This record gives sequence, structure tokens and C-alpha cells, in this order.
Amino acid sequence: MKLLLIEDEAQIANLVKAGLEREGYAVDWIADGLEGQRRIELYHGDYDLVILDLMLPGKNGIEICKDVRTKGISTPILILTAKSYIDDKVSALEGGADDYLTKPFDFKELFSRVKALLRRPKDRMTLELVASGIVLNPSSRRVTLDGEEISLTLKEFGILEYLMRHANQVVTRDDILFSVWDFHFDSFSNVVDVHINHLRKKLNRGNRGDILETIRGVGYRINATTEEHVLKA
Repeated sequence: MKLLLIEDEAQIANLVKAGLEREGYAVDWIADGLEGQRRIELYHGDYDLVILDLMLPGKNGIEICKDVRTKGISTPILILTAKSYIDDKVSALEGGADDYLTKPFDFKELFSRVKALLRRPKDRMTLELVASGIVLNPSSRRVTLDGEEISLTLKEFGILEYLMRHANQVVTRDDILFSVWDFHFDSFSNVVDVHINHLRKKLNRGNRGDILETIRGVGYRINATTEEHVLKA
């Protein structure tokens, strides 16, 4: 899953970003309110959650919340701020935020709140993804192939989840890079190809053939049957 962090305090932002990436999330960080709002409006479909500070240069978090909600953007928003007064919490929640956490905070609590928000039902989230004999559970991070569990690294899991959420579609290297890594990552790196090769070796067992297709000059694809789409929905 991919998160957007809008926070102007670099030390806090780096700690939050590093901590969430250790848990397997891809995190983009922006330090300015106006730039953060633009990113939400342009790319909200790419993010599963926004972590938003209240006191930001350019534009404050409550205004950002209100503006994106009036535009019909429903991406969950977790407010992260030093303001602890009840009125500030009420203003943020009434402005469209889904949760509120005050600084200083314990990372375990932040991670718990992130997981709780990501568990909320939404159209594009499913309990399990199914394709080509693979069953992937985003919550437990468990993957089975023909009923047998396989062990994946965090990045391999992220790539496979992205491919399965776009089953029967060809996705490019840049699509995967943007979804599983952050937007500062070098697009000329071969990191996607390396992880795809490792993932393919783990998925290609016996005589099943190539589950993870390479579409030359375009990208990659995992196929799913109509029956599997029914299970997935």
C-alpha cells in the first residue's frame, strides 16, 4: 500500500517514513501544504492513506482537509499534529479528517491507527486477491500458490499485490516503481527488474509455466480467470 505524508518537520517526517517503510508501506513525503494538496488532488487514486500535519507552510491541514473533501476525494486522512486542544480535534474531524494523533506519539500507536484506517471498507480493497492459483491476503500478508504458502520479501509482496490488483492489465516498470517505492526513487534503476526476477522464480513451480508474464517493451501482467474475479470481488 502507498501512503502520502505531508509534514514540514524533517526529523519527524524521516522517522515516520522510515518506520512505515519498515512495515512494508511505500511512503511519499511532502513538506509544503499547497504542494501536498496538489498532490492529493492529482494523485489521490494512487494513495491508500494521507498522513497530514496541521501546521504547514503554504496552507494548513484543516483547510487542505476541507478543500479535498469538497472535491469528492474520500482517501482516508490521519491528522498528525502538536495541537492537543479539543477544539482543534473537533475542527479537524469536522473538516473531513478520519482520525487524529497528537505529538509526541509512540510509533506503535501511529502504526495501529494506520492499520485501522486501512481496514475500513472501500471499493478497491478486498479481503483476498486471487489470480493464477495465487491467493494473497493484504491484511495478514500471507500468499499461497496452489494452496502452498510461499515466503516473499516486503517489496516482492508489494509488487505482487499491485499486479494482482491490476490483474489482466499490463503494468509498466514505472507503474510498479511509483506504487511500491516513493517518487524520489531513481526511475533508471533496475531494482524493479531484479525484484520481478526473484518473484518469478518463487511463483514458477513445477510445470505451471510463467505466471508472471513479461510483455516485451511494455511491462508485466498476471492473468486471472472470470471465476477468480468473482472470488476477488
